Amino acid sequence: MKIWTSEHVFDHPWETVTTAAIQEYPNPMNPGVVGVDVLDRHTDPSGKLHNHRLLSTEWGLPSIVKSISFTNMVSVDERLIYKPHPQDPEKTILTQEAIIIVKGVSLSSYLEGLMASTISSNANKGREAMEWVIHKLNAEIEELTASARGSIRTPMAAAAFVEK
Repeated sequence: MKIWTSEHVFDHPWETVTTAAIQEYPNPMNPGVVGVDVLDRHTDPSGKLHNHRLLSTEWGLPSIVKSISFTNMVSVDERLIYKPHPQDPEKTILTQEAIIIVKGVSLSSYLEGLMASTISSNANKGREAMEWVIHKLNAEIEELTASARGSIRTPMAAAAFVEK
């Protein structure tokens, strides 16, 4: 078993980042994610949101893993925790953890290390994807706001409309 961890600070409030995290896929930075199933989503008594998803991926396994056909013996359990930054409400801390297990192979420790390296390099793509989703959501909000402003009538305009 190999454990990989990382921490990143987003320059966006917690509400924005968590909204983007729920809508993260599909995105152009992670084309290997071909499906997302929500297995469970609930809020616990302390107010924490738990979102248990199963991602179906076609991401590049190290060639040695593919060549010896151990793909059905590889397990990766990833946990992402988003918390408001304790000193700055306009920032969010992401803590990532991946537990990698390769079963039934004498080279399991080596293969787990290769998998951890791949996960580490893919973590940057995941952060870029979150920024892309946040930008997309902000653009949609701006568009909706502008549209709503254009459709709001002043009382005079409404009265004139009724009189005709």
